[in-house]
Amino acid sequence: MVKKLISVDPKKLPWEQETPVHNRWHPDIPAVATAKEGEVFRVECIDWTGGQIKNDDSSDDVKNVDLSQVHYLSGPIEIPTAQPGDLLKVEILNLGPLEGDEWGFTGSFAKEN
Repeated sequence: MVKKLISVDPKKLPWEQETPVHNRWHPDIPAVATAKEGEVFRVECIDWTGGQIKNDDSSDDVKNVDLSQVHYLSGPIEIPTAQPGDLLKVEILNLGPLEGDEWGFTGSFAKEN
């Protein structure tokens, strides 16, 4: 079993997550987890809208998505042996939906939906 480094609850809003999420990479955002160099681990992520789009076959939530509340990211993850300016290689071994939440969406989004 692969170690789960970051967990999310798709039933919770982004700001309700046990592990904080963020919406940009910035050096002042503190690490929420630590991994060793070469360690294999799992990271869960919420969708980019923060759960605004529901699995209910309605297009209203797509039409009315609040584009000022988007781009949620899991992390940052600290690698203790890494130094500022180091190039880190990340290998994605698997990619898929959260267990129990196996659905998805696609769409074209504009501020003038």
